[in-house]
Amino acid sequence: MSAIIIDGKQHAAELRREVARKTALLKAQHGITPGLAVILVGTNPASEVYVAAKEKMCHEVGFNAFDFRFPDTISEKELIAKIHELGKDDRVNGILVQLPLPKPINESAVINAVDPAKDVDGFHVINSGKLATGQKALVPCTPLGCILLLKAVLGNLSGKHAVVVGRSNIVGKPMAQLLVQENCTVTITHSHTRNLPELCKSADIIVAAIGKPEFIKGEWVKEGATVIDVGINRITLPDGKTKLLGDVEFATASEHAGYITPVPGGVGPMTIACLLENTFNAACMQRGVEYKP
Repeated sequence: MSAIIIDGKQHAAELRREVARKTALLKAQHGITPGLAVILVGTNPASEVYVAAKEKMCHEVGFNAFDFRFPDTISEKELIAKIHELGKDDRVNGILVQLPLPKPINESAVINAVDPAKDVDGFHVINSGKLATGQKALVPCTPLGCILLLKAVLGNLSGKHAVVVGRSNIVGKPMAQLLVQENCTVTITHSHTRNLPELCKSADIIVAAIGKPEFIKGEWVKEGATVIDVGINRITLPDGKTKLLGDVEFATASEHAGYITPVPGGVGPMTIACLLENTFNAACMQRGVEYKP
């Protein structure tokens, strides 16, 4: 079997077009322009690239974008004060603090300083708790993107066995909760799981988010399974050049899977598109607007 490649760029472009369409209607009917504030601390090159991409996409869909950059010498107290200030700003519907933060800033304290109603990353403990208990909440963008890709290619996910490899608060745990909401039978695994190859081999869906290049081997994939590779690992080749690899051994996994996401070009583009979707939904909720397509 040769897997069908899931084109994350195409799906993300479609979602951005839909957000732009909804935003135009929101402006015309209610005079509301969603606004996203992005906070960047320090000069991490990868973070700077991500922030620039997010700001570009905001303008593309018709949002207001507010950019706040601080040196890595900023104190945790000063950073939290700025977050609280943005929480009171009616122009700002979503607040995103680009991670990782430089030490000694406590990331959990900063994340939980964000107003849960404006927590478009979906990381606040209140939104995490709501997701875990099946309540309406802002959902972390990467798991949301994964679910949208799965539903796009498989339709109804009910009854499928999904194996999530990874247990982070950002991807693994919320991914499992979203799959449960879709009536999947979910197994959460990690690097200490016994018999991981056998568990993966039993899965209709594998979501790999463990942060280790090509950790999931191709022979672990059941014939016809759907593989969602969240991993983005930059490795250095013998010639000194670098290459991006996912958490899945793509070439051999593609020989068994029915559908598979590439790295890059799979889940990554959906993460930013879902950030825009979350910001739009946050703007509607904050202003008491029930958007109807």
